Order: sequence, then C-alpha cells, then structure tokens
Amino acid sequence: MSEVNPSSGGSFAPLRQSVFAVLWAATVLGNTGSFMRDVASSWLMTDLSAAPAAVAMVQAAGTLPIFLLAIPAGVLSDILDRRKFLIAIQVLLAGVSITLMALAYTGLLSVSALIGLTFLGGVGAALMGPTWQAIVPELVPREDVKSAVALNSLGINIARSIGPAAGGLLLAAFGAAVTYGVDVASYIVVIAALLWWPRAKNADDALSEHFFGAFRAGLRYTRASRSLHIVLLRAAIFFAFASAVWALLPLVARNLLGGDAGFYGILLGAVGAGAIGGALVMPRLRERFDADSLLLGSATITALVMATLSFAPPQWLAIIILLFLGGAWIMALTTLNGAAQSILPNWVRGRGLAVYLTVFNGAMTAGSLGWGAVAEAAGVAGTLVIGAVGLGLAGIVMHRVKLPSGDADLIPSNHWPEPLVAEPVAHDRGPVLILIEYRIEKQYRPAFLSVLDDLSQERRRDGAYGWGVTEDSADPEKIVEWFMVESWAEHLRQHKRVSKADADLQGRVLTYHAGPEEPVVRHFLAIDPRHEGVD
Repeated sequence: MSEVNPSSGGSFAPLRQSVFAVLWAATVLGNTGSFMRDVASSWLMTDLSAAPAAVAMVQAAGTLPIFLLAIPAGVLSDILDRRKFLIAIQVLLAGVSITLMALAYTGLLSVSALIGLTFLGGVGAALMGPTWQAIVPELVPREDVKSAVALNSLGINIARSIGPAAGGLLLAAFGAAVTYGVDVASYIVVIAALLWWPRAKNADDALSEHFFGAFRAGLRYTRASRSLHIVLLRAAIFFAFASAVWALLPLVARNLLGGDAGFYGILLGAVGAGAIGGALVMPRLRERFDADSLLLGSATITALVMATLSFAPPQWLAIIILLFLGGAWIMALTTLNGAAQSILPNWVRGRGLAVYLTVFNGAMTAGSLGWGAVAEAAGVAGTLVIGAVGLGLAGIVMHRVKLPSGDADLIPSNHWPEPLVAEPVAHDRGPVLILIEYRIEKQYRPAFLSVLDDLSQERRRDGAYGWGVTEDSADPEKIVEWFMVESWAEHLRQHKRVSKADADLQGRVLTYHAGPEEPVVRHFLAIDPRHEGVD
C-alpha cells in the first residue's frame, strides 16, 4: 500500500460541474440507445439469415472500424473543433438509425443493408471514442479527471445494463422500427446537450495542423513518449491475459455451469453491477493505494475469478464472483485510462488516447482469438487455469514497471522566444535544422549529457524527427545540440507545445552552461539548388 494524494471531491465531484453532468447524462442515454439498436440488429439478423457467419458479421461490422479508424479519429479529434466534430458524429449515427428504422418499417431490410449500416454505426463509434475521452479535461478540474474517467466508465456500464434489456422488451412489444426510433431520439438528446455546451471557440490559428502532418506528429509523439510506452505495455499485457474470461464466458455459462441464454444474461448483468459498484468505490481506493497497487489488485482478482470458474462452481456462486470480476475490470480500465489521460498534453490528447484504444482493442481481439485456440486443445476449464496463472504472474512481474505518476504540469509554458529571421519564412518550407551551442566544463560533462538525453525525448515528442549532440574537435567544451523538424510551421508549433514541465527540464540543462551569454540558437532552412538558380 502506498500513500497518494486523495481526490478532493470523491466519486461524484465531477458532477458538480454542470457541463460535465449534462454531457454525462446525455452520453448515458445515447449509449443506452446504441445498445438497444445493437440488440435489434442482432435479432433481426437471425430472422433474415440462420447462417452463423451472417450473425457473426453483424458483430464484426460493428467492431472492425475501431481497428481501422481509431488513430485517424484521434487525429481529427486534435485538429477539429471537438464539439462540432461530436455533433457531426451524432448526426451520422442518427442517420444510420433513421435508415434502419425506415427499412425495418417497410420490410425492405436485407442482410447486406443491415451489415453495411452496422458498419457505418461502427464508424461513428470509432470516430467518437477518442473525442469523448479527450474532452474530459476540458470539463472538470485537473484533480477530478480520474473521478471523471471512472464516472464515464460507470455510465457505460449503466447503459450496458439497461440498454440490451430495454431493447429486447421494445423489440418484443413493438418491433424493430420502434426500437430504432427510440435510438434516434437518444441521439437527438445528445445533440441538444452538445449544442448547449458553451465551449469556447477554437481561436483562428495560421499554424493549425492538417491531417497528414498531424498524423505524423502523433506517431512521433507516441514513439518518443516513454511514459506512454509504459501505459501501453501495461495495458497490452493485462488485457491480453484478461481477455480469456471474456472470450470463454459464453462457453463457461453453457458447458461448465449448465446455464441457458437467460443465465448468460444474468452473468453479464452481474459483471455490469460489479462494475458500477467498483466505479463508486474507486475514489476511496485511490486514497489508499497507488495506481500500480490497484492494477495488481485487479489482476489478482480477475485471476482468482478465472480459476474459480474453472472448477464449475454452483450458479449462485458464479453470479457472486462475477460481481468481483466487474469491479476488478472497472478498476483496471479507470486506472490505465486515467494514467493515459494524465500524461498527454492537450495538443495530442486525442491521438494518444486513440493509440491507447487501439492497443486495448487489439489486445482483447488477439487475446480472444488466442485463448479460443488454446481452448480447442486444452478445454475451457484448462484454458481458464492457464489464463489465471499467466495473469497472476504477469501482474506480479509488471508491478515492477511503474505507471507514470501523471503529476507533470503539461500547460504550455510559451517561454521560447520567436526565432530570428531576416525575412518572412513560408510555413511549408523545410526541413529545419536547429542548433543550440553550449559551453560545458569537463567535470560537468557526464551530468549534462544525462540531462540532455532526457531533453531529447521532449524534443522528439514535440516535433523533432532527428536529434543528436556533437562536440567541437578543436574545443571539446563547446557542445552543440541539434534537431530536425519537417517544416517551419512545425517548428513554430513546437514553440507552442513546450510544457511547463519541459521548461523545467530545459532549465536543468542550462544550469550546466558556463558561457557568459545564453546558449546560441541558430535555425537553418533547407535550400533547393533548383530554386536558387544553381546549375
């Protein structure tokens, strides 16, 4: 157990922020409608085609866009007005459900149309995921971000608990068209909440990023961020092992526990109820335990649940232990998501979260396929035991790889002076070479180079695609740091991206500089001889 700073407001503190509360409630309603739509679509497919492959295609059509579009969606989240982007996505989703409603009402819905419209709904969900998560820090104070993340997870589980049941009742009583119509109404509520949100307009900026440049910048940030690498590694390992219980749960319910479809639904309901309970107690747990301890606890509980299920317990006991599975699952989700949120600056938040979501979904998908193959050879019970042992050992080993604290001040420092230019430089001109000349006394050289290595990561995160350090052969105390940026506009954006934490790191570097003046900074622009009249 580790002492950590307690959250100032408790579980529901973010709901004191009126904008967060309205958008949270609207999102719960919208997600409930989406689950109702999914139930109607899955059931309709069984009427349209008895082929298992066709039924499976509905699920695949809904999830495939998440793998294809998560990172592009993150790019769009960072370069577009997030409020307007979310409204456009809701209009797209409403259009999908209106079309489904009309086709179901007229009896013209076909297998291909249902799969195609489900794919479009999946596109909307893929575009929406990173953006919804990226707006959280805009809606609540910094100290309430983790509680807000937990409340978002709580909202999804509330919708997951209510939506399928409500959708099934509406489908049985009134038919698919009415069910789709209720989903349309839920999107109208979400659109109204977004229109009401008094978000400040994005300032007109000549340095606004374009899609492909923003895509490259996001990849550079991901490659250079050691803190994000740790979060992604911890997430990939946890979800790859934990996916075993989700992949095999239908077979556990039917073959090991002797249940029917109704009992399987009860098990899922127990997971949802446990997740709701877990979200409610998370703030108290965070007061007593650090993030690494919470993730170890989640892995331990999940492993114990998997091991217990392998012994085919009574159905009543299975329901109880799945309550604990739901609580452990939400503990892991909020811990990892909160860690990712806390280390990402606003300019790249959508792209960073999209990478996290891609890793999450990839680990779950690959893990599910892998555990299914293991179950073919070892059986369901044996696979659960293997997964439980693997998750327990992985939890212990990965506990040594500490999650980032997320305490760094990521607000832009704006402390870099404007670069000196003899005449205006076109924004698309590049690449740009930046040289910074230091004078370092011999005895301080090792310490200086160590801090400079840390600074190199900051340079790469904020836009540099190449970095190095050199010394003057005639004067070894003269050391030059250099880095390359793809364009003049990207270097100007780099000026705006430097955070206060980065400024503190740069200050540490400057403490080793022994020259009478500040280090000399020079900017060199690439020259194309063809444009200079050179033969």
